[in-house]
Amino acid sequence: MYPSDLKYSKEHEWVRMNGNIAEIGVTVFAQESLGDVVFVELPAVGSSVVQFEKFGEIESVKAVSDLFSPVEGTIVEVNSAAIDSPEVVNEEPYGIGWLIKVELSNTDQLDALMDATSYESILQ
Repeated sequence: MYPSDLKYSKEHEWVRMNGNIAEIGVTVFAQESLGDVVFVELPAVGSSVVQFEKFGEIESVKAVSDLFSPVEGTIVEVNSAAIDSPEVVNEEPYGIGWLIKVELSNTDQLDALMDATSYESILQ
């Protein structure tokens, strides 16, 4: 259920690395806890994000939750599909439901994230 090639934060975001670009989204656990996602607010391309600090909001029929960046750097891409059709976050949280792509300022920050096994253990 939690892909082993990703890194995870305790705030339930995931990171997929491609060179020094981090693709970020929310985990299956997060989207299932939220329920049907109806709105996603994301920052603009060129904005900076700070590791473990708020970068946006995700709204479901149940609640509004903050999104926290698992990494630090500059946003190089925002998923317009998640903004235009927020249900993709529920349908494919590890695929077309990604949220932002960030160019990392330092890859050492990935050491502060969990692998899939560690992430699953905090959900127990």
